[in-house]
Amino acid sequence: MADKVARHLVAAGQIIDEDSELALQHAIAARRLASRIAVVREAVGLAAYAAGDWTTAIAELRTYHRMTGRQTHLAELADCERALGRPERAIDLYRGADMAKLEKSGAIELLIVAAGARSDLGQHDAAVAMLQVNELTSQEDADWAARLRYAYADALLAAGRREEAREWFARAAAVDTEQLTDAAERLLELDGVAIEGDDDEDDEETEAALGEGGAETRSEDDDDSEGDTAEFDGEDDEPVAVRDADEFDDEDDEDEPVAARTADSAEFADEDDEDDESAELSATDVNTDGLADADEKHADEKHADEKHADDEQPRG
Repeated sequence: MADKVARHLVAAGQIIDEDSELALQHAIAARRLASRIAVVREAVGLAAYAAGDWTTAIAELRTYHRMTGRQTHLAELADCERALGRPERAIDLYRGADMAKLEKSGAIELLIVAAGARSDLGQHDAAVAMLQVNELTSQEDADWAARLRYAYADALLAAGRREEAREWFARAAAVDTEQLTDAAERLLELDGVAIEGDDDEDDEETEAALGEGGAETRSEDDDDSEGDTAEFDGEDDEPVAVRDADEFDDEDDEDEPVAARTADSAEFADEDDEDDESAELSATDVNTDGLADADEKHADEKHADEKHADDEQPRG
């Protein structure tokens, strides 16, 4: 059993960055076999955090803390609370933490999350103030250095201090050798420099907008030229522009809210019911007139027979 647990934990650790869902499945499989082992509960919590299963991550990481007496993953717990829309709880975790028992990296990560929670509450100036710590200007070569400067720059930008934000994005990019953040891209955006790849996306969005806006116009033009097209081509194929317009119309129908589509369906259904009712009434009128004509014809025939019989009767 120990070998199976170990294999699941190793697999979870190896693929957590590439396939967090599969990593979580491996960790859960290990928990089924050894739920009382702290490292197993930690693995489940971290895999759930990576997979975005915030509730499971909170439960498992808290269990790990109770089993070990450590506070190793307070930053992850606080981040889960933010993700669940509970920034106040994230701030409470920061306030209640025993910083003396935390490693520097863990303490700074918790600080970053708590400052983000302040921003979630609209307290941007408070977020900036929280991040003004000695480590902000530290020369240590650590992963947290880039993340701390990036968080500070982001808080400054949210507080409307654009020039200061630009300076700190530049400082973050300078120490982010592992590219843990997108500080360089944010800096270019502030400088008004288009990032490669954005132009293609903008072009696609523009083409889509122009296509939807011009579909109706193209359809009207095609109606006028459809006869000419058929005359020259000698084919019954629908013009390409018309097909494009139909495709855009279909896309619009798909994008239409379900409620709207339901309402339209009900409206059309009502119209169909009214049409059916009118048709039934018309049919009834026709049938009634037909019956009246038949009765009149039958009466005329009967009268003619009686008259013919009188004519054939011998006269005395």
